[in-house]
Amino acid sequence: MNRHEPRAWLWSMVGGVIAAAAFFAVAEVVALVASPGGGPFVAVGGVVIDVIPRPLKEIAISVFGEFDKIALLVGLGLAALVSAALAGLLQYRRRPLGVAVLTAAGTLTLAASVTRPGASSLAWLPSAAGAVVGAVVLMLLISRLRAWADSDASAAAPENPAEPRARAFIDRRSFFRATAIVGASAVIVGVSARIVSAATSSVSALREELRLPTPGRRVAIPGGADLDIDGLSPIVTANDDFYRVDTALVVPEVDSSTWTLSITGMVDEPVQLDLRDLFDMGLDEYAITLTCVSNEVGGDLVGNAVWLGVPVRDVLAKARPQEGADMVLSRSVDGFTASTPLESLTDTALDAIIAVGMNGEPLPLEHGFPVRMVVPGLYGYVSATKWLTELKVTTFAEDEAYWTPRGYSAKAPIKLSSRIDTPRPGTPVAPGRVPIAGMAWAQTVGIDRVEVSIDDGAWQSATLSNPINRDTWVQWTLAWDATPGTHYVAVRAVDKDGRRQIEEKAPIYPNGSSGWQRLLVTVADD
Repeated sequence: MNRHEPRAWLWSMVGGVIAAAAFFAVAEVVALVASPGGGPFVAVGGVVIDVIPRPLKEIAISVFGEFDKIALLVGLGLAALVSAALAGLLQYRRRPLGVAVLTAAGTLTLAASVTRPGASSLAWLPSAAGAVVGAVVLMLLISRLRAWADSDASAAAPENPAEPRARAFIDRRSFFRATAIVGASAVIVGVSARIVSAATSSVSALREELRLPTPGRRVAIPGGADLDIDGLSPIVTANDDFYRVDTALVVPEVDSSTWTLSITGMVDEPVQLDLRDLFDMGLDEYAITLTCVSNEVGGDLVGNAVWLGVPVRDVLAKARPQEGADMVLSRSVDGFTASTPLESLTDTALDAIIAVGMNGEPLPLEHGFPVRMVVPGLYGYVSATKWLTELKVTTFAEDEAYWTPRGYSAKAPIKLSSRIDTPRPGTPVAPGRVPIAGMAWAQTVGIDRVEVSIDDGAWQSATLSNPINRDTWVQWTLAWDATPGTHYVAVRAVDKDGRRQIEEKAPIYPNGSSGWQRLLVTVADD
C-alpha cells in the first residue's frame, strides 16, 4: 500500500456519500410527479416501523416519546450515510461492488415504495431513477479518483518529474470539481424538491379554509372542573400539547375535498360517505379523554379534548351490520388498522364518534385530518384510528388489526388510573403547605375518589374537581404540610363502581400498564 491509499479510501467514501445524495435528490424530484409523498426514504421508514420487533418499539416510545419518528429518521439517515460510504470504498477497491451495493439499495427502496398502502402505479419510478443516477455518479467520481491516485503514484518516483506531477494536479482538480458540482447540485435539488412539495401541498390550505358546522349540542365545562394549580395539567389539553403516537413516519396528507369513508364487510348495504355527508348528519361536541396503551404508570401519553363529530353507531346504521359480526376493522389511509368491538360502537350509552373537529377547530393534520375515530374506554390502538378511510364490519375470528399479530390484546379496555403531576421528583419544594395534585380517569364509569398516602401512612381522600362527564379525566388535590427531608408520595383511585386501581405493577404489553404511582419528593430545609 502506498502512502496515498488511506487518503484515496477517505475520498472514495466521500464519493459514495455524494452518489447517495444524488440518488435521493433525484428520487425526491421524480416523486413530486410520480408519487407525491412517496419518496424512497419515507417508504423505507414505513417498512422499518412495520417490521421492527415490538420490544424495540416500546423502548423507542419510552425513550423518545412523541419524538420517536424523528429518532427513526436520524437513525435511517446515519445508516444511509454509513452504507453510502461503504459503497464508495468498495467501488474504489473492488469495482463494481459499490455499484452493486447502490443497486441493491435502490431495489430495496423500490420494493418498499410499491408495497406501501395507497402506492400509485408509478411508485417504483422515484427509486429506479434515483438508483440509476446514483450509480452513474458513483462510477464517475470513483473513476476520477482512481485517475488521481494513479497520477500520484506515478509522481512519487518519476523519470520526468514535471509531467506526472502536472497530471496529478489536473486529475485531483477534476475529482474535486466533479465532487463539488454533484454534491452542491444534490443538496440544491433535494432541498428544493422538499420545499416545492411543501409549497404545493394544498392540505394545510384546505384545513384552514374548512368551516365546520355549528354543533347541535355543545360541551359545557362545569365550574370547578379546573383546580388551577401550578404544575397540574389543564382539564382540556391544547391541540399543540396533545400526545401523538402512531405508525406514520410522516403525517399523511389527505385531501378533505375528495376524502371518502367506505363501510364494508358484513353489512346489508355497503355505504360510502364524503365529508359533506357527515356534516349533513348533524355534528355534536363530545368531551373524551384518549389514552395510549404505551402510557406507563404516571406517564403523559394521555390527553383530554372536546371533539366534534357524529356517533359511529349512526354511520354504521346506514349500512346495517349483519348478525354474527362482532368487530369493526377501521383502516387509515396509511394502512394502519384497529380492531374495535362492534358493541362499543353501537352501544347507545357510549359516545363512540367519528370526529372532524378538536377543541373548536378542524382536526390538526397530525391528529387525523380530516376524519378520525374517538372511542371512550378503549386504548387508542384498538379504537382511535386517524386519517380514517374505511370501516369494515367483520369478526375477531376473521380479521386481525395492526397490533394484534404483534402480541397486543385484540380488546383493550382502558385501566382505571391516576397520576401525580405536582410536586415532581428532582424539583425540591419549600416546607409548609404544599398542594399534591394530579389526574385520574376511569372512562365510561367515572372517578369516585382519589386517595393519597405519604411515607406509607394512612390513605387520605383528595379533593376532586367537578367532572365534565364520566368519559373524561378529573383533577385531584391534597393539601400537605411538608417537612424538610425526602418523602414518598403514593396515589390510587376508586371508580364509581367501587373498583380500586390495581396495585400490582404490569408493563404496557399486552394490554396497558397498571400499578400505583409512588414518587420520592424532596422538601428543602428551612
